[in-house]
Amino acid sequence: MERNGEQDRDQGEVADIFARGERSVRSTGPPDAADPAASVPETASAETDAPEADAPETDAPETDAPEADAAWTDFGRSDDDQTDVSTEDGVSPEDAAFSETAAPRESTPETDLATFAQVAAITRLKYRYLRSLDTKAWEDLADTMIPEATATYSEYLQFESREAFVAFLRNTLGPRVITEHRCDHPEIDITADDAATGTWLLADTVLIPEHNLLMRGAAYYTDRYVRCDDGKWRISHTGYERTYEVVLSLSDLPSLRVTSVRWGIIAHEDGVTSIQRNPRTTSGFRESDSA
Repeated sequence: MERNGEQDRDQGEVADIFARGERSVRSTGPPDAADPAASVPETASAETDAPEADAPETDAPETDAPEADAAWTDFGRSDDDQTDVSTEDGVSPEDAAFSETAAPRESTPETDLATFAQVAAITRLKYRYLRSLDTKAWEDLADTMIPEATATYSEYLQFESREAFVAFLRNTLGPRVITEHRCDHPEIDITADDAATGTWLLADTVLIPEHNLLMRGAAYYTDRYVRCDDGKWRISHTGYERTYEVVLSLSDLPSLRVTSVRWGIIAHEDGVTSIQRNPRTTSGFRESDSA
């Protein structure tokens, strides 16, 4: 019996040495290696009384594995899944900064529809401004702007109020000056519930028969808009920068004739003559013929 007990102890020591050697080999493997204790035979682990001093050696690989495994998992995880330092409302500082600069307005079907309606209203406002300018409807033109509206066309041509701006247009673009303003390529941004900006391509023609002058050009408008208390959008600032401008003398075009003008001015061989329009007919007659 005593000899059999010694043989059992010898077998237990051999099993313990084998188990510790296998654990040391497994500790050099990847972080997610299987538990070393799982590889020890049940008979050996049941019969072996492992010294307490060996416990730190068996636990050491297990304490390092979770940290490495966590680092590996976070590296492969998508940005949406990772946990980051967040503010009180659960938004990280980086996301909050991005949302304030790149996405100031939340996009939903309802907000997109409202934005579309606002852009359409501002587009209609601009078209009304151009129509009023070319038809010389000065009261309608004034209503497209707020009283504090400003206008800038160069460093030498600036206006600080709607009244001053409309007065200048009325004086310089009277009935003897024919204008055509066309705007296209709108880039309108709604910056707030009651504010917006716009960029427009302008192509314009100015015809002054009295001075045998024809001017053509193009420019880019830069506008600012505000929504007033009555719910209508109006211009708070306007102005443009020319991309080109050309001037042509009508004397270079001997065949050119102005055959119809809304404000009763026609050109003929002897120059420019005002005409009176009969509201009951579409014909007119020269003032010189009525004498």
